Amino acid sequence: MKIIRWIWRLLWKTALWFFGLSIGLVIIYRFVPVPITPLMVIRLVEQAFDPEKDLRLYKDWESIDHISKNAPQAVVAAEDQKFLEHKGFDFEAMEKAWENNKKGKRIKGASTITQQTVKNVFLWPSRSYVRKGLEAYFTVLVELLWSKERIMEVYLNVIEMGNGIYGIEAAAQTYYKKPAAKLNRSQAAMIAAVLPNPRRWTPARPTGYIRGRQSWIMRQMNNLEPVGFGI
Repeated sequence: MKIIRWIWRLLWKTALWFFGLSIGLVIIYRFVPVPITPLMVIRLVEQAFDPEKDLRLYKDWESIDHISKNAPQAVVAAEDQKFLEHKGFDFEAMEKAWENNKKGKRIKGASTITQQTVKNVFLWPSRSYVRKGLEAYFTVLVELLWSKERIMEVYLNVIEMGNGIYGIEAAAQTYYKKPAAKLNRSQAAMIAAVLPNPRRWTPARPTGYIRGRQSWIMRQMNNLEPVGFGI
């Protein structure tokens, strides 16, 4: 019985520490720029053990007030058109993904911008049930404690946009030699077009497929209501 009580106390204390630390971290990042993410660390380790790659971590945090309104409009059009409506989960897209996976197909778009932000800021790349459970937990927390504008701001600053390139400011400077505040619709759409696989595709050398995605995204940007974030 003593062992059972000890195990119970240990589990209880572990749970309290986990909830306290996770909620505290989400609250801190509501106001403080995210300094580094698990994915950034993983990429640096991969680079360090690859003799053909240089260590590269290019990121430059920018307030949403210093980012062109074309950037949030483009990523919403490309990645999550219900971003302003849902509470972190797009259940319709998830249902479609489930049905297509059962048929042996894959569908893009089941992961919302909130979920992608959570995966980048708090978690590690994995397809395990544990990671998915933590993703759902942090998604609920973020939607409760952050505004949609803050979610978009963090997303645009931490998302991987090329080899060693993170965030819209670094992408704008790398690919277009200009600040994120000056991105036009075409450039923002091109950056958004490569997000599904930014290490395979690049705005610097867009394939025919990526140019097609860019055109589709620009049409969606026109059809959607203005997101309202950015300058």
